[in-house]
Amino acid sequence: MNLKNKKVIITGATGGIGNSLVKKFTDNGSIILATGTKEEKLNNLKNKFSNIHIEKFNLDEHKNIESFIEAASNKLGGLDILVNNAGITLDNISIRLTEENWKKVLDVNLTATFMMCKFAIKKMLKNKSGKIINITSIVGHTGNLGQANYSASKAGIVAFSKSLAIEYAKKNININCVSPGFIKTEMTDKINDEFKKILISKIPSGDLGTGEDVSNCVAFLASDMANYINGETIHVNGGMYMA
Repeated sequence: MNLKNKKVIITGATGGIGNSLVKKFTDNGSIILATGTKEEKLNNLKNKFSNIHIEKFNLDEHKNIESFIEAASNKLGGLDILVNNAGITLDNISIRLTEENWKKVLDVNLTATFMMCKFAIKKMLKNKSGKIINITSIVGHTGNLGQANYSASKAGIVAFSKSLAIEYAKKNININCVSPGFIKTEMTDKINDEFKKILISKIPSGDLGTGEDVSNCVAFLASDMANYINGETIHVNGGMYMA
């Protein structure tokens, strides 16, 4: 994968997919700064992968993102790859969804992704190369009951990433998306068995995906093997949604 010594920022690193991303880039010899909002989980991650850098950071603090990227780049010794994996859900059916919860999800999932990309690209322009992988979601393409805000934020990331890809293709900076379906994480572990059976029945592969399924795809897009892939969304969902 030729990711050895690549400087990587991974947001949302403490969740199931985030842990798999950290492991994948660690296994490939990358230099990693992992971020999250919970200090205890970050420390656990550091104990598991002792050679990574960690940084507690709230993505709703938009005014601090530029200084965060600057500090992270200095700590890593540069910036080659950004993986925007962080996201939140505040679910409710639309008529009960508050404007506050609409804005909160859009702020963290979409606006913060824009800001992270904006300031990361400034660093990558100096290097004359870079890779950005934005993690979206199957529901950004299909919609989902009670997730109008989350679905909108994830769909927005796809369109936003395409625009970025057009703007910076000639600068040797590639921006792509990975769109997971239903992945085995702590969140899906909490789904009751009856609903999980219904969910799995809609997946042609007949099972939930794993964090490694997602991280394999991200690592590929971050590598030189994907240099001619730009502005694309790769779906990792077992065939549940086919673009």
